[in-house]
Amino acid sequence: MSKIKPSQGAPYARIMGVGGYRPTRVVPNEVILETIDSSDEWIRSRSGIVSRHWASDEETVAAMSIEAAGKALADAGITAQQVDGVIVSTVSHFKQTPAVATEIADRIGAGRPAAFDISAGCAGFGYGLTLAKGMIVEGSAQYVLVIGVERLSDLTDLEDRATAFLFGDGAGAVVVGPAQEPAIGPTVWGSEGDKSETIKQTVPWSDYRNAGEVAKFPAITQEGQAVFRWAVFEMAKVAQQALDAAGITADDLDVFIPHQANMRIIDSMVKTLKLPEHVTVARDVETTGNTSAASIPLAMERLLATGQAKSGDTALVIGFGAGLVYAATVVTLP
Repeated sequence: MSKIKPSQGAPYARIMGVGGYRPTRVVPNEVILETIDSSDEWIRSRSGIVSRHWASDEETVAAMSIEAAGKALADAGITAQQVDGVIVSTVSHFKQTPAVATEIADRIGAGRPAAFDISAGCAGFGYGLTLAKGMIVEGSAQYVLVIGVERLSDLTDLEDRATAFLFGDGAGAVVVGPAQEPAIGPTVWGSEGDKSETIKQTVPWSDYRNAGEVAKFPAITQEGQAVFRWAVFEMAKVAQQALDAAGITADDLDVFIPHQANMRIIDSMVKTLKLPEHVTVARDVETTGNTSAASIPLAMERLLATGQAKSGDTALVIGFGAGLVYAATVVTLP
């Protein structure tokens, strides 16, 4: 018989607060058109994007995360000293080690929490949320800060007509804490590694190092049509599985917050899922662009701040991207 004492965690977990940070520089499509042969009409029709935010030198991955985290902590009504875990999802922190989560934890005054980075692309927020929920229910943490943050402008090839207009920068954060009733549903997550070439970094860092000054800096590239088909058809199935796992139907939803990859993908998923007209759909991509791991918490924060969604609403969130990886769950908004 085991002598190990069972974990003493909370029965459930919930999102307690949300915060976001968008860089001060707004970049309209006209700026993108300076380096690619396209048009504002084409960009809008293909992606729905009108503008995006790009970070300055001072708006680092850590700096943007700290701003978003501060707002999330205030919204949750807790202090940084109460945070037991910091999880950061990003693909654009260029230091392999140490994890940027440790720097963020220190700079917000969190004491000595567990702190680590994860790399799950545009599904990273869902992965982090699921890990935070597990930590709280398992009993190793009471409050966990989950941050999605990207400086994708650093990984954008401004001469690539297929991707130059897509990406933006920003940070979104949530505080996850204990709950007495279910507020974060079961996560439907997974990967399809056989499709990993459809979204990737152009060359590994080792190739860039070995090539010296003649090499072009690595960037993100993708096979647009293949990604579109996968997102529309396969991710709608995953979203439905998340609804089923939570024991609800589309009629029970108040809000739908998909990864802000592309307006056409979002609209197609809404149609495939047959979401009722009363469901509020996040379309933050129009003025924020694709911010990968930051897109869901940024969209969530904007919906709540503008009154399009309210505390207690039931929301379906789904992230999907490079890997290819995905994560979907149903949550109660803070």
